[in-house]
Amino acid sequence: YGTNGKNAGEGARAPGDASIAIAIEDHYRPLGPNDRVPTDPVAVCVALADKLDSLVGFWLIGEKPTGSSDAYGLRRAALGVVAILQTTGLRLPLSQAIDAAINTFKGSHEALVGAGINVLIDLQEFFADRLEVQLRSQGRRHDLVEAALNDDDDLVRIVARVEALEAFLKTEDGRNLLAGYKRAANILAAEDKKGALKDIDLAAPVDAKLLKEPAEKALHAALEKATPAAKAAVEKEDFAAAMSALAGLRAPVDAFMTDVLVNAPEPDLRRNRLLLLSRIREGLAAVADFSKIEG
Repeated sequence: YGTNGKNAGEGARAPGDASIAIAIEDHYRPLGPNDRVPTDPVAVCVALADKLDSLVGFWLIGEKPTGSSDAYGLRRAALGVVAILQTTGLRLPLSQAIDAAINTFKGSHEALVGAGINVLIDLQEFFADRLEVQLRSQGRRHDLVEAALNDDDDLVRIVARVEALEAFLKTEDGRNLLAGYKRAANILAAEDKKGALKDIDLAAPVDAKLLKEPAEKALHAALEKATPAAKAAVEKEDFAAAMSALAGLRAPVDAFMTDVLVNAPEPDLRRNRLLLLSRIREGLAAVADFSKIEG
């Protein structure tokens, strides 16, 4: 961890006396939501290591918070980790950090570490809950946090995704595209409930030769353009650009839902149109889990 608040690179220097003194002072910070967050690189490392060690150690012996009981302040420790990562912008995938902490218990506690994979999964969920609490206290919607998690464990990236989602859903394109997504998802869910999807591979490509209506042709063309653009933007962590790419789907999705009969009497047409609905769901899932978004 370098002096600029980002990941350490080559040439990192050994800590001086001042950094060591600050680390001793800030070891347990933040002590609560209104306490200051360590920013000195050495203090950040010490504070994170202490909190992760405590969390993993108590999890390994089955002493995790239950209900309102949290005798060892583990919720506060997890919130402290979240606050430090948010404040410093440190890119620390939590799965790697938790796994490293588990490995420190190997040897004298080998039997406990055998349950490490369960601890890893459970602690990741615990951190996700704490992140939601933290962001809600900052005025963020809980459903957008859940949608942005999307199997991600990089808190900096998750927060950026939440902010982009929030801005997108304030636009008319965002609201209407969410409505179109929900209609597509509901149709697929209803067909699945009837057993109509059991012989359909929803990951199969759409057959362009079976596209008859102008609206379905337009939707297919829009998906072919927007989905890879959104995925590429997500890989670059440019979530605003990803949302902009998805915005291009709004009009074609609206037209498809209005003008095209999905449950066509011809089996091939019906299958192909269900695949188009699946592509809508897949395209949006590249950016966030829209099924978690309310409204």
